[in-house]
Amino acid sequence: MKQAFITMLNMQNKMNQKVHADWPAQNFEWYRATWIECGELVDHYGYKWWKKQTPEMDQVKLEVIDIWHFGMSALFKGQSIDAIAEAMAAELEGYQYQQQGVIEATEALAQNSLATKSFSVALFWDLLNACEMNFDELYRQYVGKNVLNFFRQDNGYKDGSYVKQWQGREDNEHLVEILNELDASASAFAEQVYQGLSQRYQSLALA
Repeated sequence: MKQAFITMLNMQNKMNQKVHADWPAQNFEWYRATWIECGELVDHYGYKWWKKQTPEMDQVKLEVIDIWHFGMSALFKGQSIDAIAEAMAAELEGYQYQQQGVIEATEALAQNSLATKSFSVALFWDLLNACEMNFDELYRQYVGKNVLNFFRQDNGYKDGSYVKQWQGREDNEHLVEILNELDASASAFAEQVYQGLSQRYQSLALA
């Protein structure tokens, strides 16, 4: 698990560097992005008792991945990636999941993020389990979303020229379909995701 953490932390560092070369020194409010994403997750899951709602679990899981992006970023505090990964693994040592609902787990993580201005890997694991996601799914979807973020930046996300709606659906939804068609264990998995996004973007968004 530690090696997988190292891989994802390295990918996150490269993504953040694409936005700002010296991003750790900027002291971005990653905790704020975390709790905002928690709110978006609850919105997709459904909380309105006054109307019929069905949880949009594909979108809920994508929000979990977004939270993981921001959460890992919040853990960069002058330590090496190896040391961060070691601390993450240590936090999960002996981890035992307490049965709870998706909304309750999300609120606990959001509350902790606001209180500490940091990120709890253990509370995130509670959310992961509440959403019935395992570590392999976290890894697969994280790599996919990381590639999508790179793709967005490569295609004008920062200057506003990127087209996020592809024939009436957000790029996130297309990503889910692409991931379901690929083998996450393939050595070229990330490259295949990028290629799939590029093909759809050219044929659907820019056609």
